Amino acid sequence: MERELALEIVRVTELAALASAPWMGRGDKIGADGAATTAMRAMFDTVSIQGTVVIGEGEMDEAPMLYIGEAVGSANGPEVDVAVDPLEGTEIVAKGLNNAMSVIAVASKGNLLHAPDMYMEKLAVGPALAGKLSLSDPIEATLRKAAESLGKQIHDLTVMILDRVRHESIIRSLRKAGVRIKFLSDGDVAGAMAPAFPEAGIDLYVGSGGAPEGVLAAAALQCLGGELQGRLMPADGNEYNRCIEMGITDPYRVLSMADMVGTGDVIFAATGVTPGEFLGGVRYMADQRAETHSIVMRSSTRTIRFIRSLHYLPNKKLLGASGDRV
Repeated sequence: MERELALEIVRVTELAALASAPWMGRGDKIGADGAATTAMRAMFDTVSIQGTVVIGEGEMDEAPMLYIGEAVGSANGPEVDVAVDPLEGTEIVAKGLNNAMSVIAVASKGNLLHAPDMYMEKLAVGPALAGKLSLSDPIEATLRKAAESLGKQIHDLTVMILDRVRHESIIRSLRKAGVRIKFLSDGDVAGAMAPAFPEAGIDLYVGSGGAPEGVLAAAALQCLGGELQGRLMPADGNEYNRCIEMGITDPYRVLSMADMVGTGDVIFAATGVTPGEFLGGVRYMADQRAETHSIVMRSSTRTIRFIRSLHYLPNKKLLGASGDRV
């Protein structure tokens, strides 16, 4: 993929973040998500790719735009798979909380896993633990191996997990082991990425979250040198059959990074909507300007760019299609 594509992709996440930020704290997650989705779709038309959405806002009959299978881009340039979450953390924005982002991952055609919309069990780590742990191990063994590899005592580890009732058993095990726990209200992609940023102070991310978000996080960790292992959790026969229909012949096997994002080049971009572990949120300034903080990465070079941008909002004509509040 062309090097210039990375900066084109971050322009798309910037616009989606700018479109959804005015909805912060208004209690309307549907409105916030709709604004981000509309803006992202409009901006994609300016990007020189022949893209196909493999992870999006739902099936064609369920979502008005950015649905799975939709063509995006200008129809010129490389053929690529596209995974999107225009607003990762709709509830976060509605409640005015932290860690909401607009997220995109792009890989060469045929490389991104067509992840069904169901739960995925996850184990995410940074570079220091990549290749050293197994999702198949009991959590106690995982903690012991992580501590040994990092040269720490188990009680010095910090583990991040979504604050959910379904995680009660894991949380009891973590507390029995004596590790520090950092709970996440929402924002599964940001949570899985956190162990790859030393400043976040997170050693492991565990528990279950959305499978599409798992693929997005795996794309980010491919660029960061970290690792995510996943295992789908079909809740019933319908979800199991959905996996089979999407080409996943063994829904219960552990998925590696190669399974989720391939072995070729991957580009990942995210722009903060609200402040988070490693990105600032959209900040409104004087003279009709807004500040955004983004990250854009490429796996083939392992280059990580943090981009601070100042936007003059009257010139953002594409924002006009994304909602009356922008």
